Amino acid sequence: MDHLLKSLKIQINEGLYIKDPETSDLGKRIVKESILLIDEIGFEHFTFKKLGVKIASNESSIYRYFENKHKLLLYLTSWHWGWLECQLVFGTNNMPNVKEKLKKAIKIVTWPVKFDATYSHIDEVKLNNIVVNEYSKSYLTKEVDSENREGYFAIYKRLINRLSSMILEVDESYPFPKSLASNVLEGSLHQRFLKSHFPSLTNCSEKQGPNSFFDDLVFKSLNI
Repeated sequence: MDHLLKSLKIQINEGLYIKDPETSDLGKRIVKESILLIDEIGFEHFTFKKLGVKIASNESSIYRYFENKHKLLLYLTSWHWGWLECQLVFGTNNMPNVKEKLKKAIKIVTWPVKFDATYSHIDEVKLNNIVVNEYSKSYLTKEVDSENREGYFAIYKRLINRLSSMILEVDESYPFPKSLASNVLEGSLHQRFLKSHFPSLTNCSEKQGPNSFFDDLVFKSLNI
């Protein structure tokens, strides 16, 4: 299984980059250092000029890979969702008990991310921090509809549909599988954000993460 995962390449929509950063050492450095820098200073303060200093390269070299920092954020978050989709597919493979399969799926998409040595230029933990704190900035824009038509959110939507299908496997009569699935995925990000910044607004803590809440929510919503 580990060997198979190492051979996988997360497929990102080609419209998000000018040159595939996976094809060169510079491209991988751009991705690696952008994750570290955005996690450190936040997306609002992140610029290609600051990134150029980090990678000891001209700002213009970054523009050969990405049109702007918005496209870079979409690339990074798409990579995260693609990586999480791989964890979901392999983690629930060959599980005949549909309830246990759904329970495992909820755990995978809501538990804190752990470092994965498979991709040496990606710090999955810091990238997940970015998704928690910055992902909404990638779609709360005037261009969201046209970007959706271009397929920029395809991996995120596919992940929700996978979870939705697992919900229907448990209870095919449940009328809101996509709504429930999207609430699990998006809600887990929000609960983790609240835990870090508005702890008085959530029951999530260091001892109890979002997994317990969404596990309870999903299975109490289904007719089982």
